[in-house]
Amino acid sequence: MKIKEVFLNFQSNKIENIQKIINRGDKPKSHFNMTTKGPSHKQVIVPIDSDNMLKFMSSSSNYIININRLLKNIKSECKADYIRAEKSGIIIVTNKVMLLLDLQTMVKYVKNSNQIDVDKVESPRLPQSKSYLKIISLPYFMDNTNISIKVDVVEKILKNNHIFNNILLAFQPRIIKVFPKLDIAIIWLNIWDFQSSTNTSILVVLLQLFKN
Repeated sequence: MKIKEVFLNFQSNKIENIQKIINRGDKPKSHFNMTTKGPSHKQVIVPIDSDNMLKFMSSSSNYIININRLLKNIKSECKADYIRAEKSGIIIVTNKVMLLLDLQTMVKYVKNSNQIDVDKVESPRLPQSKSYLKIISLPYFMDNTNISIKVDVVEKILKNNHIFNNILLAFQPRIIKVFPKLDIAIIWLNIWDFQSSTNTSILVVLLQLFKN
């Protein structure tokens, strides 16, 4: 991802800070937890109907070979081990958790396949779970009022802020007043995330940068 192209209004020093964090893994200290246990991290789900499933499984060995060839071309460390069929669709089991580029490569291959009816096959996706994100030191009361901040206001702010693009809430935000006599709140967000916590990690970095 080219930071400069995604955030056009960023100053050069902000872009350098983000790039350093991505390259060196020098992320702000944070804590986030998975709240549900889902399928294995090392798999990709391809939602598919029964007819296409039979066609897919009949050529599963070819799919494995071609997927691994494409992953090798992009110098990925991920590799498809085998394919199995389940009620939810096709499960492609991998040796590692797929990164975004790995998944995009697999999506492109499956969607361009001439052996199945791709119009009836959904895009491959990683298993999802939920992650908590805690935002601290926010005003509990809205500007110049004695009215506490409401959930719908928080949801509107999130919806209108580009930092939260493509982020889906699993539940409504939870607002907690820290101390009875202080105008300080904590907001808990429960979001849909990848098993590798990709969405949460990106949000933590961006929120920290904007805070600074």
